Amino acid sequence: MNKFLKEFKDRGLFYQCTSEEELSKLLDKEKINGYIGFDCTAESLHVGSLLQIMCLRLLQKHGHRPIVLIGGGTTRIGDPSGKDKTRKILNEKEIDKNIKNIEKILKNFLDTKNPKTKPIFVNNYSWLKGLNYISFLRDIGKHFTINKMLSFDSVKTRLEREQSLSYMEFNYMILQAYDFLELNKKKNCVLQIGGSDQWGNIVNGVELIKRYSNKQGYGLTTPLITLASGTKMGKTEAGAIWLDKKFLSAYDYWQFWRNTDDRDVVRFLKVFTDLETNEIYNLQNNNINQLKILLANEATMMLHGKKAAQNSEKAAKEAFSGNSLGSNLPSIKIKLKEWNDKINIVDLIILSKLEKSKSEIRRLVKGNAIKIDDKIITDDKFIIDNQSIKKNYLKLSIGKKRHIKINLS
Repeated sequence: MNKFLKEFKDRGLFYQCTSEEELSKLLDKEKINGYIGFDCTAESLHVGSLLQIMCLRLLQKHGHRPIVLIGGGTTRIGDPSGKDKTRKILNEKEIDKNIKNIEKILKNFLDTKNPKTKPIFVNNYSWLKGLNYISFLRDIGKHFTINKMLSFDSVKTRLEREQSLSYMEFNYMILQAYDFLELNKKKNCVLQIGGSDQWGNIVNGVELIKRYSNKQGYGLTTPLITLASGTKMGKTEAGAIWLDKKFLSAYDYWQFWRNTDDRDVVRFLKVFTDLETNEIYNLQNNNINQLKILLANEATMMLHGKKAAQNSEKAAKEAFSGNSLGSNLPSIKIKLKEWNDKINIVDLIILSKLEKSKSEIRRLVKGNAIKIDDKIITDDKFIIDNQSIKKNYLKLSIGKKRHIKINLS
């Protein structure tokens, strides 16, 4: 088996492949261009997109060139896959802003220096914006049957639940197939990688290339990652795990990985780090907490750099040991003057962004889970003011794992 495909499988990334044997032979014979698409519905990607990013890194590792398709055009439509309602349509300015930021995030993960494997960034709006509707129906639409389109899970699920599916969304699968055709023509792209929920769309693209130009394309899908707890990857009680430090600090990112369920640690070391699989195999019987720290350090280092990972580990140790002077803890500034020189514990936590719900904060107070400078707060009406604090900062903690340094002025 080809080395790229073997490692793809060894790391647990493989789900389905079109013409796997043919693809394996092609990858042995030459270096290829392969693409993954990212719609720009938010200013930042979150950790739910990380598996696809790791696939791009793996392509580069084996000498192939990744194409990153940013869906400036398809974002204007909305992918119905995995959705139970129509996605919010963004305006031009929002989409352009999101595209720039997503490109910046992806460049943190990908090697942009090697000219042979340097990623190619493309925006499908460049070819979708000028489509002539009549010509598109005649040249592309004729290759699709309604019968087959209705059989895809993304469509069937919505219809079975009697949830509305707009004609606009119904067209998404044709546009995604057309993207693959355009990349095949313009960038000699022969492989599309995506999540298993994209299988139907990817197969459409492979078949369109064959029918339109009699060339061979390939599709490769990854499993949808869920946590051992059954919840979806990328979301927590505190919110999304963003890949942009504007929205999530390196420390909070590190903590997300450090708090991985015991049952997921070895699997995540394979999927979300660059550690070689044989090294992970040799480490898998180590102390589970050591493995969690290794996972947190490797994942954080990839996005935020080695120093940020080291500082995050140090901050976690300081917080756990009760050292509220830890300079590595994430921090925020609060001006008490803006709050008439006093602030309620509930409002303080909302400002810290450790929790969003006031009712949940009150529940945590009742459960003795809230601490100020390691002292339990038992009253949800507790006030922080100039008389109650003896220094211009304090450490706010929720449970054993969430801490923040609050600088007061």
